[in-house]
Amino acid sequence: MKQILRSILDEALLNLMKEDSIEAELPDYTVETPNNPDHGDFASNIAMKSAKVFRVKPMDIAERLTKAVNHPLVSSAEAVMPGFINFRISPEFFQDVVKRAASDDTFFTSNYGKGRKTMVEFVSANPTGPLHVGHGRNAAYGDSLARILKAAGFDVKTEYYINDAGNQMNNLGKSIYARYMELQGKEFPFPEDGYKGDYIIDIAKDLEKEHGKAIAEMPEEEGVGVCFKKGLQAITDEIALTLKNFNVSMEIWFSEKSLYTSGEVEKSLQFMKDKGFIYESEGALWFRSTDFGDDKDRVVKRSNGEYTYFTSDIAYHKNKYDRGFMSVIDVWGADHHGYVKRLSSAIEAMGYEDRDFNVSLIQMVSLLSGGERVSMSTRAGTFITLDWLVEEVGADAARFFYAMRDYEAQFDFDIDLAKKKSSDNPVYYVQYAHARVQSLLNKAKEEGVKFELCTHLDKISSKEELELIRKIYDYNSVLEQAARGRQPHRMAYYLQELAALFHAYYFNNTIINSEDSELTSVRLSLCVAVGKAIRSGLELLGVSAPDRM
Repeated sequence: MKQILRSILDEALLNLMKEDSIEAELPDYTVETPNNPDHGDFASNIAMKSAKVFRVKPMDIAERLTKAVNHPLVSSAEAVMPGFINFRISPEFFQDVVKRAASDDTFFTSNYGKGRKTMVEFVSANPTGPLHVGHGRNAAYGDSLARILKAAGFDVKTEYYINDAGNQMNNLGKSIYARYMELQGKEFPFPEDGYKGDYIIDIAKDLEKEHGKAIAEMPEEEGVGVCFKKGLQAITDEIALTLKNFNVSMEIWFSEKSLYTSGEVEKSLQFMKDKGFIYESEGALWFRSTDFGDDKDRVVKRSNGEYTYFTSDIAYHKNKYDRGFMSVIDVWGADHHGYVKRLSSAIEAMGYEDRDFNVSLIQMVSLLSGGERVSMSTRAGTFITLDWLVEEVGADAARFFYAMRDYEAQFDFDIDLAKKKSSDNPVYYVQYAHARVQSLLNKAKEEGVKFELCTHLDKISSKEELELIRKIYDYNSVLEQAARGRQPHRMAYYLQELAALFHAYYFNNTIINSEDSELTSVRLSLCVAVGKAIRSGLELLGVSAPDRM
């Protein structure tokens, strides 16, 4: 309907411009659902956005435009101060919304993305230990965003970038080696920046079972290498299992080390050299990032011959675009905000003008337990694992709680609230709405009540029913807004609003009336449409829609 109204308004405004001999582009205006139903079914600010072009008051334009609106689905168009146009839509439109939502799953999808090939890379935590609750927010966000983009018509792949090269990996190998040597009764200095969690000891014990004393008898470098290989595999496998239990689908696992072994790091550096963006100074190689607005040039190869992390990141993103991705979305922690400009500068230097590069910076999450915040440190081993959180509150509650806040805002995860089985708990409240729909359908079946879905919809008339239908219709708009702004929390907000309307409708109306099969058919049809909207929205957030609670 919004598209129909936009087409009507575009044509009407163009005609007004022609009448007044005005040559100008159509303004960027909106057609939205008013918060107050008394203001109509839809409202547009087109007149206010056009006032400067016509050099008259917005109300004058609004009144002229309303006279030009003529469409069978539009019952009325009214100009109101200071220049809005409010539309009333015919009953047939609302009947069609219920019918499509209740019977056609494609109602809850969109072609907004038009098949654009998109990569969402998220989590990508260094494989130096288990995922903690901070990683959980990144994982929930990235997976929900990918699901939303797919539903909005993008061709999406999800990827985990395994940082299996560099000093942190050396520290991991040495940390495990030190614990292994302790088990052998031998001394080996624990790395100053080593990893102290119990999981390191567990990996060392597994190595002792597999190799006995053999690692202790190897040259140190070889022994550390064995420990690193074992640790990397064990931790990566554990991360994959954690994500699976968190209902996160990761389609591709990409190794940083493979960029070096395949020669892609050197090739990408040569590519940048050939374009004139790499120069040598003080024995090191530098990228001219200041040419693209960065505050200083960046080292890509140190004077000792070692590549920087930045160099492999350049190669990695070149690899992404070379794989055909037109849009690349990286999900990082907020502490990486200073890294965005240098990487975007490198991508610009590579010449991918027709590609998109976006970074979502996920703000910190604090876990509240008993009203107190729990501090975390990966190296000190004092973090709260994501596995523990999922076991404590369940994957559904964890996913929904992470998703219901804007990723750009810091978030206090209230574990006590997440465990509540009451309407105070947002995820319980939304899931219960879906379960209530299924309960109504089961009750009708058990009592032998005759009804036909999507029939007699002309009986829809109450204010509550029309509010529910408007909210169901808004699903597609929310989906596209969430995709466009990379904001899964919009869907979480929407589901809570829809659930609130439905619970109120359930309490204020008799849904199943054995003496009026037509009215029962209408109301159950509306309930089915609500249930499908909730299930579709929860699926986008990686949350289940139980039939019973």
